[in-house]
Amino acid sequence: MEKNSIRLTATELASLWTQFMFDTMSIGFIKYALEHMEDNDIIEVYRDALQYSESHVVKIKEFFKGEEYPLPKAFTEEDVNVEGPRLFQDPFYLNYMYIMSIQGITGYALSVGTSIRSDLRKYYIDCNNEVMTLFNKTIEVMLSKGLYSRPPVLSPPKSIDFVQQQSFLTGWFGERRPLTAMEIGDITFNMNKMHLHVALKVGFSQVAASEKVRKYIQRGTQISTKHIGAFDAIFREEKLNSPISWSSYVTDSKTSPFSDKFMMYQVQLSSQIAVAFYGTALSVTSRRDLALQYVMFTTELAKYAEDGANLMIENGWLEEPPLAPDRRTLTKGE
Repeated sequence: MEKNSIRLTATELASLWTQFMFDTMSIGFIKYALEHMEDNDIIEVYRDALQYSESHVVKIKEFFKGEEYPLPKAFTEEDVNVEGPRLFQDPFYLNYMYIMSIQGITGYALSVGTSIRSDLRKYYIDCNNEVMTLFNKTIEVMLSKGLYSRPPVLSPPKSIDFVQQQSFLTGWFGERRPLTAMEIGDITFNMNKMHLHVALKVGFSQVAASEKVRKYIQRGTQISTKHIGAFDAIFREEKLNSPISWSSYVTDSKTSPFSDKFMMYQVQLSSQIAVAFYGTALSVTSRRDLALQYVMFTTELAKYAEDGANLMIENGWLEEPPLAPDRRTLTKGE
């Protein structure tokens, strides 16, 4: 049997659909950034990213065509005015690509693991290799320009040890134990993501055309800022250094280069991914106060994302993902 005669599974179709949405969004954002970017090193990173995203879109179209499945509308030139005024400065763009490449590594690894067809597996392995190359190049540029905020460094212990008391798990009352390296790593990563969210939302809230969209994004800024404050307080208690903010790299422009649909998609995507990474952090957190914090943050973000989805539905912006056949309707002859 020819490999292309094997139908795509639901998980394979979901990965392709999600990637098409993301890559068409990325193409518009990258093209806009390249119009006014000045730093040649960052320009080179963005040109590589653009090449990858454009090649992905071509390949995904082939997969959908072979499946006779309709392409999502996703995002087009109508959603981005590449000649619009500069909204972000070059250092922000570099950090944006750093966070997006990390998310790409996670997403492509998951897509490899859920792909059955050999051509899909090869495609996602190639995508993963590309995004790892992009990540490596991005972080090297950040380091060379002094823009990478290194996580805390721990002193090596004199010997290995084992947990002997249940107090290792406590954290609500009394003296809390120091953070583990895993807990520090997750807090650092989530703070980095939240700092990007704040800067992105500050920019978007300045230029959103709809008052409802503007207020929704401003609410998201407040949520992300609150989460950063809580994480920062934990680090201050431990005398650990926190990641830097990127909000100062947002310009004072009030002219939007993006459609409200485009900005809402980015905000929704960032919220959904944050929920996923909070869940990952929760799974390796053994201090109860941190676990409770992640549960509360996840609940808050999930509610925020739901409200965002309702706003997108209200405006006709939420594109429906692939669905299973509605057997209930079919069995009624409708």
